[in-house]
Amino acid sequence: MAERTLDLGGLQALLERVRGLKVACVGDLMLDRYVYGEVDRISPEAPIPVLKVRRRVAMPGGVGNVARNVAALGGLARLGAVSGRDAAGDELAALIAAGGGVEDAVERREGADTIVKTRFVAAGQQLLRLDEETAPLMGTESDAFSGVSVILLSDYAKGVVSDLMIGQALKTARERGVPVIVDPKGRDFARYGAVDLIKPNASELAGATGLPVGTDEEVEAALGALLSSTEARAVVVTRAGKGMSLMRRGEAARHFPGRAREVFDVSGAGDTGLAALGLALGAGATLETAVEFAILASGVVVGKAGTATVSPAELIDAEMSQHAAGAHAKVMPLEELAHVVEGWKRQGLKVGFTNGCFDILHRGHVAYLAQARSWCDRLVVALNTDASVRRLKGEGRPINDLDSRAVVIGGLGSVDRVTSFDDPTPLALIERLRPDVLIKGADYTREGVVGGDLVESWGGEVRLATFEDGFSTTRTIEKMKDR
Repeated sequence: MAERTLDLGGLQALLERVRGLKVACVGDLMLDRYVYGEVDRISPEAPIPVLKVRRRVAMPGGVGNVARNVAALGGLARLGAVSGRDAAGDELAALIAAGGGVEDAVERREGADTIVKTRFVAAGQQLLRLDEETAPLMGTESDAFSGVSVILLSDYAKGVVSDLMIGQALKTARERGVPVIVDPKGRDFARYGAVDLIKPNASELAGATGLPVGTDEEVEAALGALLSSTEARAVVVTRAGKGMSLMRRGEAARHFPGRAREVFDVSGAGDTGLAALGLALGAGATLETAVEFAILASGVVVGKAGTATVSPAELIDAEMSQHAAGAHAKVMPLEELAHVVEGWKRQGLKVGFTNGCFDILHRGHVAYLAQARSWCDRLVVALNTDASVRRLKGEGRPINDLDSRAVVIGGLGSVDRVTSFDDPTPLALIERLRPDVLIKGADYTREGVVGGDLVESWGGEVRLATFEDGFSTTRTIEKMKDR
């Protein structure tokens, strides 16, 4: 599995970069209708459920949902598609105008029928889907490509993503130096030409290559076969709960695990993933980061009913939940930690150790721990217990209890494990863990660092990390009292 490249700070920075980014969303547009109700009896006319209608919902579907997701994530979508000059087309136009963040570049054709999909739902389950579509709405050229930072082609095999439309997209991409990403349909993926990324799901990948895709090894073979038969620069396959797998031309495949979520409705999850991939790549993120961004966004949206979108706030909440879970996993008692440290050492990793109260985390702490981590491969932080802090700092301290301090410290990327000690000094922990690097603040001398002589006796070293001036827990508490 690939290592994660997108942490909470990286997510927040990426969301800032995608804000206002112009994205061409071109493809097959449809009106998605949902009829929600209750079923409490079977029809006397036939063995079918009777749906008592409670509410109706309508929204843009297909590439319209891609555009909605781009807008929801903070981008500006330019929607290029085709619809009819009919009642459903009028309804779609009104929905697009009311949604915000989407520029309407939809071609309205006289005599054409807008595609409508109506889903009948009871108790969270679809009972029936009714599709209304006649002749394909073929694409010619679109006004959506000008002035954008990325081009998304959403192909539902309804005719809009024609060879002519693909050629226009590739020409614009070459002229502007912007990426083109395709959510494909059918078996002939070569027709998309030299796009930057093709994003099939597992079933579509199997259909296009004729190969199985059940295991990582099978997916790798299928990805390689697809790249050999197309001009695409990379392929990323969505694998539902298994996450996504990525292969660049000439490189090995990388597998990205999914996020554990309660799945309510997978409708439109592919549209959300396409929007997230496009925004991230358009903002200059690496393909790996874009994949992780898409996994996070898709994982949130499958927990919602219907053709849904996801907001930046929801992504941050989801990442914080994952972040907190990871932070809790870093906190452990001494004996369990000792086994972990022994394993690190068997791998030839240099282990660092530092300790302190870390009561109210501030900028100085973050910089200190980042510097400490730069001197080792793995960093252990030992926290004074609450009773120990009171003995050192007096009544009223700590402000935050041990559990809270441990989770906050564990949430930092620079910290690999967190433990605690109640003794006046961490000497017993140092003796048990035998770190390679012992780190304290520059307000100490090497001779004054408890356990320094022990660490040096087994070939380790003592390092003194600098503190940023003007930052301390005591000063922070004083500022709070002055307000």
